[in-house]
Amino acid sequence: MEERIVKALNNHKKGYNCSQSVACAFCDLVGVDEDTMFRMMEAYGFGMGNAEGTCGAMSGAIAVLGMKNSTGCEKIGSKKDSYAKAKVMMEKFAEKNSSVLCKELKGLTGGPVLRTCDGCIEDAARMVAEYLTAVQ
Repeated sequence: MEERIVKALNNHKKGYNCSQSVACAFCDLVGVDEDTMFRMMEAYGFGMGNAEGTCGAMSGAIAVLGMKNSTGCEKIGSKKDSYAKAKVMMEKFAEKNSSVLCKELKGLTGGPVLRTCDGCIEDAARMVAEYLTAVQ
């Protein structure tokens, strides 16, 4: 899965936002074509477009987790498990980086920069890779 982390970082270099970078690196493993995933994740970058929300890289990671974990609308019943898995992933990210909020990670609240976008992308992609490896 290391190549997926590299792909996520390369996506960012190509101009994808943080959310798109992570989600598109794994989209084929969850049955979504890259253009659809790119479009779907577009407004989640930069903390949902305004730095106030969750880190875009983590939004992309959680989207992939949900796509993999969900039982779909024909067999509703997986959301509690998906929420629990997302919570663990978010807590792990926050433990490593001291926040999950874009504005805090980028130092836009007057504090120091806690993690670069590339660092957040790498961390989030690594978490997705670990999750997907564990469920295969």
